[in-house]
Parts: sequence; C-alpha cells; structure tokens
Amino acid sequence: MLFEDTYQTIAGRSQGTFRDKASKFIGIALPVTKEEDVKNQLGIIRREYHDANHHCYAYRLGFDKSEYRFNDDGEPSGSAGKPIYGQILSKDLTNILIVVIRYFGGTKLGIPGLINAYRTAAREALDQASILIKTVNELYEIKYEYPLMNDVMRILKEENLDIVSQEFETSCILRFLVRKSTGNRVYSKFQRMNGVSISFLASM
Repeated sequence: MLFEDTYQTIAGRSQGTFRDKASKFIGIALPVTKEEDVKNQLGIIRREYHDANHHCYAYRLGFDKSEYRFNDDGEPSGSAGKPIYGQILSKDLTNILIVVIRYFGGTKLGIPGLINAYRTAAREALDQASILIKTVNELYEIKYEYPLMNDVMRILKEENLDIVSQEFETSCILRFLVRKSTGNRVYSKFQRMNGVSISFLASM
C-alpha cells in the first residue's frame, strides 16, 4: 500500500452547542500541531470557561495520525473523551484538538446520555469547521559549487520546488520542500548530478 501523502485538518477555531436536561455542552475544535499547542489551548479554554464543571477533550497529532489522547475530566470513564475522539476519527482528521465544556444542569444524564451529549457537541463544532486538505512534504538540503547554479535551478523550476533557505557563496547550500509522493524522483535527479550532494532532513 502506498503511503498517503495528504491529510485533513481544520482551518481555525469552530464552536457548537448541545443541551440536554438543563446541562449545556459547548464543543470547541482547534487546529494544533504539537503537544505544547494542546497544553496551551487547554489552558486558555479552562480560563475562558473557568466556571464550568468539566473540560473534556480529545486530540490527534501528526500527518501519520499516530499520536492521540482523550480525557474524561471527572466524567464516568469512557463517557466523554472517547465519544469526542470518535468524531475526530469519523471525519478522518489530524492536528486537531476538540474540547467539550459542560455546565451541569442539576439532572444526571446517565452514561448513554453523556456519550450522546459529548459526541453531539463535538460533531456540532466540526460541522462549523472548515476542513483543509494538506500534503505531507519532505525537507532536503543540497550542497554544490557555484558554477552548477544554473543546473540546480533548472531542476528546482521543473519540479516547482519550494525553496526554504539558500546560501550563495563559493559553495552553495539550499534547502527545499517537495511533496512526499515525488520526493524519490527529485532525490534521484540531484543524486545523479556530479558535484551535488543531497541529504534528507525531515518529513513535515
């Protein structure tokens, strides 16, 4: 199976609301790229809704969707974080955090009621979000002597590569981004050039 070199995330903050038996559930979806972003956003939301009873959440990170977590924040186990995470899975999203804030209305909803409420609030937030499709890119560095400049630039132009940084002196260093699906082809082109060395740096 070929590696998927696209993934879906959201463009910005979105919000939805659900009510059941006087309890109010506010779903907030946010784009994040690392755990530090998650911690910062959770801190902001907890301060923003400091008087709420619960701040339950789920997140998924990475273009490979390998990092995830969900938290019930004092609600019965499995009744909040997991249903929120299920909505992330249903939309096949990553680099996203969803927080559902609950204001308790005085009447217990039971486990099925809580699952439905947290799931629905998360879905309402996602229904208001703009979905983005992004590509997985690879970062490469090439080193070459100045006389090879025209040959190097020709390949960069042919492949429509995104130059990240460049140093033009006697010896030149240039970094560029290429979509993962075409990375091997571009790598081979530069590798075949005499006087050019190419190194893979990262996927991003």
